[in-house]
Amino acid sequence: MNLNEPTADPSAASQSGATDPVEDDTATAPAQEHDEPTESREERMRRLEEEGDIAADYLEELLDIADLDGDIDIDVDGDRASVEIAGADKLARLNRPKGELLDALQELTRLAVQTRTGNRSRLMLDIGGFRAEHKDSLEGLAATAISEAKESGAPVPMRPMNPFERKVVHDVAKREGLRSESDGDGKNRHVVIYPAS
Repeated sequence: MNLNEPTADPSAASQSGATDPVEDDTATAPAQEHDEPTESREERMRRLEEEGDIAADYLEELLDIADLDGDIDIDVDGDRASVEIAGADKLARLNRPKGELLDALQELTRLAVQTRTGNRSRLMLDIGGFRAEHKDSLEGLAATAISEAKESGAPVPMRPMNPFERKVVHDVAKREGLRSESDGDGKNRHVVIYPAS
């Protein structure tokens, strides 16, 4: 990571009022035009590593401004850049119990990456392993809803969730051979689990 590169101004992203559109739960990389060559594995890795570097620079500057400690770990997870702020106890406490701070920081970081690259980012951010812990509890919640749908034979609506949470539930339903769909708008968007037909 080159710390001498110019970085996106964290305050500029928040002042712009722009937000990244809510991503689809099962969003995939943008479709390539028919006349454009597809991205090679090396090009994709380079692009995702660049996203991670830009995100890390942005988050380091943000942590400095807020006078918060934390180490930035960068990785590539499938078709996304993955960045974790580790060792940031104060930030981790502020993020609990619902992860709202994490969601807000992820959107700001994606916006900073998009500003630098000109491309929409699907970067995944974590703070102190919150997503991994939260994923376990979501999988348990999904398993309960799946059991209820199987027993009752009726669709089971779940509580409103953010895109990450809905994706976890969709994955569990798919693994169990059931259909699930997202329904509702904005903060009321939630997953409905359907029994096997």
